[in-house]
Amino acid sequence: MPHRQRATQADDEHSNPPTLRSLNPENHEGIEAWFEDHEDNIQVFLIEMNRKQINIPKVLRFSWLRAKGFENLFQQLKHQMLKSFLELSGKIYPDLVNVFFTNLEFKNDMLLSSIKGILMEINKKTWKDVTGLKSRGVQVRKGETGVVPEFNKVQYYGQCLRNPAGEIKHFHVGGLKVDQRLLDMIVTLIFVSRGSNHSTLNEEDLILMYCIQHNIQVDWIYVFHD
Repeated sequence: MPHRQRATQADDEHSNPPTLRSLNPENHEGIEAWFEDHEDNIQVFLIEMNRKQINIPKVLRFSWLRAKGFENLFQQLKHQMLKSFLELSGKIYPDLVNVFFTNLEFKNDMLLSSIKGILMEINKKTWKDVTGLKSRGVQVRKGETGVVPEFNKVQYYGQCLRNPAGEIKHFHVGGLKVDQRLLDMIVTLIFVSRGSNHSTLNEEDLILMYCIQHNIQVDWIYVFHD
């Protein structure tokens, strides 16, 4: 009986392991290995990073697009060869993500980090291997919209509105047509994800939407890596 009790306790401990999120600056015994005994990084994690919420990755099923009648958007995203990337799914470990970003460095156009002494790097090849995408097309980034000469921010936004009227001074998502509103969500929640201010479109959002809707191939590896 004692052996069975110990085994049950061990199973319980394994199935419900303590999370790093439950730790505090006064009690961090056992996590030194995650940071290779870098005390400064440990304190940054416990005081700052440990409290940050991770943006849970979003998944878009192409079968759902078709079932809901978004055939144009289905074909436009397919033309960009984004199906495999948009349907990527798997387990997420928020604590490890926070540890990764706590130990993060940027060197030679690469993101470098380590967890428990395991060195990891994210470069363009990493993006290619994970997403299956190829690095080709126009290279879009914030502040560089000249790569698509025919793009006009105000004109395109006006075409996306349900009821365009008057002078356009703000670029809110509320008045967008249904297809464009969904495309905006894909762009701002997946392609150039940000934690807040999803109610306003910036220039990068709009040019990516424009390229998708006009079948202009985008170098998505460049967008993601940037």
